[in-house]
Amino acid sequence: MTHQPLPDASLDQLFRAARTQNAWTDAPVSETLIRAIYDLMRMGPTSANCSPARFVFVTSEEGKAKLSPFLSAGNRAKTMKAPAIAIIGHDMKFYDEIPRLFPHAPGAREWFTAPAVAEATAFRNGSLQGAYFMLAARALGLDCGPMSGFDQAGVDAAFFSGTDIKSNFICSIGIGDPAAIFERSPRLAFEEACKIV
Repeated sequence: MTHQPLPDASLDQLFRAARTQNAWTDAPVSETLIRAIYDLMRMGPTSANCSPARFVFVTSEEGKAKLSPFLSAGNRAKTMKAPAIAIIGHDMKFYDEIPRLFPHAPGAREWFTAPAVAEATAFRNGSLQGAYFMLAARALGLDCGPMSGFDQAGVDAAFFSGTDIKSNFICSIGIGDPAAIFERSPRLAFEEACKIV
């Protein structure tokens, strides 16, 4: 397969014109679309294909009422108005799936079982998958509102009780209201953030 650069319109949709949303229209996000986002996201690379990310998609009023108490005051109202809210977590025992996900290396599970290695690997790769999730949502025409302002222990108890999953961040998805977007904040220039050696 020969790859070509994406057209500017696609780059704008994914990066340059994409913004963190603060308000949402009433346009729904269907289960079909949520599944399509996941099907794209899961193709992104992770260490030894470990795929530690786990998602809870909150779309019902009951689910939102369960989530609401754990959101910071500044995030609560805008999050509750989103048509869908993804709780993005990572499975601390992701390595149990390695024999199935990375079958050509039979001993690969043992690479990750030490607690410090498991924790770092789950968080790093789960964060990568969270970023893939946002790009997949944008690629399919949705806007994103990622945030980390929430009570992590509370969310874990409410949504991941009895599992080895830890929440990482929350991302609302839907069609954003452009009237509520802040002016874009500055970004570091290449020379400030990068070296070529």
